[in-house]
Amino acid sequence: MDDRYGTDVLAAGWRERSAKQVPRVAASVDLVVEVADDGFCGAVVGVAAGLVELEDRRGRRRLFPLGPGFLIDGRDVILDPPEKRAAPAAPRRTASGSFAAPDARARVARASRILVEGRHDAELVEKVWGDDLRAEGVVVEYLQGIDLLAETLDAEPPSRERRYGVLVDHLVAGSKESRISDAVARGPHGAHVRIVGHPWVDVWQCVTPRAVGIPRWPDVPRGIDYKTGVCRALGWPARDQADLARAWQRILASVKSYRDLEPALLGRVEELIDFVTEP
Repeated sequence: MDDRYGTDVLAAGWRERSAKQVPRVAASVDLVVEVADDGFCGAVVGVAAGLVELEDRRGRRRLFPLGPGFLIDGRDVILDPPEKRAAPAAPRRTASGSFAAPDARARVARASRILVEGRHDAELVEKVWGDDLRAEGVVVEYLQGIDLLAETLDAEPPSRERRYGVLVDHLVAGSKESRISDAVARGPHGAHVRIVGHPWVDVWQCVTPRAVGIPRWPDVPRGIDYKTGVCRALGWPARDQADLARAWQRILASVKSYRDLEPALLGRVEELIDFVTEP
């Protein structure tokens, strides 16, 4: 006769057979885990002396003891030092530092838009936030200059369902960019437009000098085209537009993630994404 209940529960080893088996996972760099006790979620940035260091998407870092007490995709795991075991597939971090959903597909584009001043601005935003923007259905368009913002808004007026987030270079008190931004904010479209900016003359300066491999961005005198002046100061070719394009590609290639950008730009782009994706 078949035994409906299996082996004798009082036999040796029955506790071990019924105990929950918690998988062991290597704490490899960029593995995303959650701390079961307090919900802190971050990527592994290092392991040393029996501790694992986690960094969340806002750059905050904390240390925790290796071992039990962690979750991956909501399931208990035990973290081991990376040399002991190979890590399973884990949630991927996008270049912006956010956590990519598995098998994420781009959603249908929203009516809302993020506007940037030029092609280089658009390419930089795409490189770091492209995955996030596609997941949210946000399109980035470029204006070819803040001077054209009012004309663009008049041609396709914003509304609650069609908001515009605008990223501006050199948005400092007293600048032309600041005067134009203030006028738009006070105008008929201001309620559905969010204009933010960074303090530098050009988006090139939003890439950290460390990432590019230079000590600092050069000071370019007034009256000299900024990009041309930078290339000359750094000893890069600057004879024509093709040289400037190659210089930008060199700078853009140095950007691997949000860590290679200045915080003044990071916060502003995140603000615009939040604005155009508000329910």
